[in-house]
Amino acid sequence: MTEKIYNVLFLCTGNSARSIMAEALLRARGAGRFNVFSAGSQPKGAVNPYALQTLETMGLPTEGYRSKSWDEFAGPDAAQLDFVFTVCDNAAGEVCPIWPGQPMTAHWGIEDPAAVDGSDIDKQRAFATAFRYLRNRIDQFCAIPLHRLDRLALSQRLRDIGEIEGSTHPRKVAE
Repeated sequence: MTEKIYNVLFLCTGNSARSIMAEALLRARGAGRFNVFSAGSQPKGAVNPYALQTLETMGLPTEGYRSKSWDEFAGPDAAQLDFVFTVCDNAAGEVCPIWPGQPMTAHWGIEDPAAVDGSDIDKQRAFATAFRYLRNRIDQFCAIPLHRLDRLALSQRLRDIGEIEGSTHPRKVAE
């Protein structure tokens, strides 16, 4: 029996940096198990050049990525989504469209590397850090036996991934 191919959408407000890098990472690391997309609630209209530079530095393709609205994925003709991950706190706090397919959702917030002021080196470092945090989350996601877990257990695993190093909203630990 062939394993299901899952549809995954990464969301960020501008769809120019984190969500684009997440899309590229899951395409590369997902071993054909996923159709991967990214979008934004208020797309910038262009992919951040540092995001593309980071992808190239990490040996990932840079062609075909574009900043687009999440509206492309909310209509009746859109792909039935299995997972929707927000990678910025602003997008996580917005009222999202009704997604076709009633996907599982999780927030994997990471600081915005595009918001870093400073030298080119400072910006490159911020993008490399965001890339590393995204790669760690995506590697954990790829390791989940998706077809073996019930919805409740899978939902908890997805939330746990959002809490690993680099999270913009780590769990509070009781002292």
